[in-house]
Amino acid sequence: MKKEIELIISQSKEAIENVSFLSELIEQSVLEIIKSLKKGNKILICGNGGSAAESQHFAAELVGRFEKERLAIPCIALTTDTSNLTSISNDSSFDYVFSRQIEALGNEGDILIVLTTSDYDEDGHSLNLKNAIIKAKEKNMKTILLGSIKSEKIGALVNIAIKVNHRNTARIQECHLLILHILAKLIEDSFSENN
Repeated sequence: MKKEIELIISQSKEAIENVSFLSELIEQSVLEIIKSLKKGNKILICGNGGSAAESQHFAAELVGRFEKERLAIPCIALTTDTSNLTSISNDSSFDYVFSRQIEALGNEGDILIVLTTSDYDEDGHSLNLKNAIIKAKEKNMKTILLGSIKSEKIGALVNIAIKVNHRNTARIQECHLLILHILAKLIEDSFSENN
């Protein structure tokens, strides 16, 4: 068991070290987000499963605080309103659970961040994310993907695609969390009086 633990730690460390190759895309994303926020816009963020949890985590870091005391930063996780999630899924389809919320809440100039460890397909996997991106583009929102090397089709739909170079879901999610923490810190720094 100890060898298996050490192997998992080693794989995680290697995956996280490879995030440094994404620094230019992360920087582009931060600059786009800050520009949008400084114009009075907001961030909408979504994902399925573990990515939904990471979306909520990121929104909490911005609305609450990450490392500094500062004014709240507008960020809405589209994964949290159970009445919306269940009514849209029941009355229409789970495929539109995020796009319908974007239709209601998204404005031109807002940012949509989509998290996924995979890609969408015609069997229904992650079609809700594809539809979210399409709706955001209709509303002239900027779109950012935190995906993986498996996210080819969905990556082609967004303005900025940050794709972690891994296929294992757990390692991808660990890298996404690191990237979200980098984004949170740099966004927070730009809105802090003592930065």
